[in-house]
Amino acid sequence: MSRAAVLAGLGTHVPSRVVTNDDLAGVMDTSDEWIRSRTGIAQRHWAEPGIATGDLAVEAGGRALKSAGSGDVDLVVVATTTPDHPCPATAPEVAHRLGLNSVAAYDIAAVCSGFVYALASAAGAIAAGIAERVLVIGAETYSTILDPQDRATSVIFGDGAGAVVLRAGEPSEPGALLGLDLGSDGSLKDLIIVPAGGSRMPAAAPGESGARPAGTYFHMQGKPVFRHAVTRMAASSRAVLDAAGWTPESVDWFVGHQANVRILHAVADQLGMARERTVVNLDRVGNTSAASIPLALGDAVSAGLLNPGDRVLMSAFGGGLTWGSTALVWPAVEAG
Repeated sequence: MSRAAVLAGLGTHVPSRVVTNDDLAGVMDTSDEWIRSRTGIAQRHWAEPGIATGDLAVEAGGRALKSAGSGDVDLVVVATTTPDHPCPATAPEVAHRLGLNSVAAYDIAAVCSGFVYALASAAGAIAAGIAERVLVIGAETYSTILDPQDRATSVIFGDGAGAVVLRAGEPSEPGALLGLDLGSDGSLKDLIIVPAGGSRMPAAAPGESGARPAGTYFHMQGKPVFRHAVTRMAASSRAVLDAAGWTPESVDWFVGHQANVRILHAVADQLGMARERTVVNLDRVGNTSAASIPLALGDAVSAGLLNPGDRVLMSAFGGGLTWGSTALVWPAVEAG
């Protein structure tokens, strides 16, 4: 029997600073009603100056290791769009700070699909016998790349981190990933992009006023992103359900990327699932990109919604464009 990746630990962390819709309405042309009606978001957490993605990742990763009952892992994978530095990757320092010296560690950049991509990478390492236990972290400080005057993006995103520990096990065990579906469409890369900062467009120096170059901010085209998110997540979810041998009606909880409550409900509608079976926590944390699915899992466990034996479908969509899905029967794991 092939080796499966089995979820064995879960940890989450968000910064203490809470930014409400009313807070944003005081600095830009928006309102609580405008934000809620279009996104479902009421507040988000933003890191204080000096707090980096790696700091959040260490907190969530440590809690996941504690939840798993062991700090013994062979690999650390950090999914993020907001690394501490362009070079080197954030994961090696996170591993070092967690006391995991000399283990393999690397970053994955798939924007909001990053956590699912990281799960797939970790599952592949386990299947190949490269690793027995893997720490997978999704962590973001999106507040560092948002244009504070752009209400199309600044009202949506929050900071946070979520992590899981995967261990080698049997496909029949609760917690085993029962299928993975990944995809991308690079022809649409401009729909979600930070234009400057890479080799295609190096970041320019600030002007005489000290203003930050516009190209270093995050940009998103909301309407086409909405359309592609719904169709891609629904199709990817169907592929995973087929691989698992499940019907949409048999799924207890749909844990989708927490981008927009209307997207989550539209995907559920396309799958023929009741909207009430959709886990939603974006009203409290916003869109946390690669951290959103593990944060939603943690909140669902803490709220008593997600219980051992529940069938869980996870799906995400992000820049690239990228998308991905997986499924599992929830194991006896508490959130750290």
